[in-house]
Amino acid sequence: MLHVKNLSEEDAALAMKDGEFPGRVIRESEKVAVILTQSWCPQWLFMRRWITRKSAGEGHDVTVYLFVYDESSLFHEFLTFKETVFDNDQIPYIRYYKNGVCVATSNYVSQERFFELLQ
Repeated sequence: MLHVKNLSEEDAALAMKDGEFPGRVIRESEKVAVILTQSWCPQWLFMRRWITRKSAGEGHDVTVYLFVYDESSLFHEFLTFKETVFDNDQIPYIRYYKNGVCVATSNYVSQERFFELLQ
């Protein structure tokens, strides 16, 4: 099952300060994905359909944090951070964590590939 939550601006600000998301985010469960995107992105809109579906992730236990940063007061600062520190200028950008360690990153992925990256 996917446990979908919104990443707070406070946690986004801490990531900008520390270069990584806070432990309480990336260690919330064994498997965590942090999705960074902008609201208008067509690939994000497609992914959002299956991520927010009640049946998404059956047989999996994953916490998903979403940060739609163009809707945040941190927009420009976070965009610069993502593109320089995380070295990624594509959206959506996804960071995959197991036991608090980043094990993979990607941009748009299918539902199947999303779960493969968390194995």
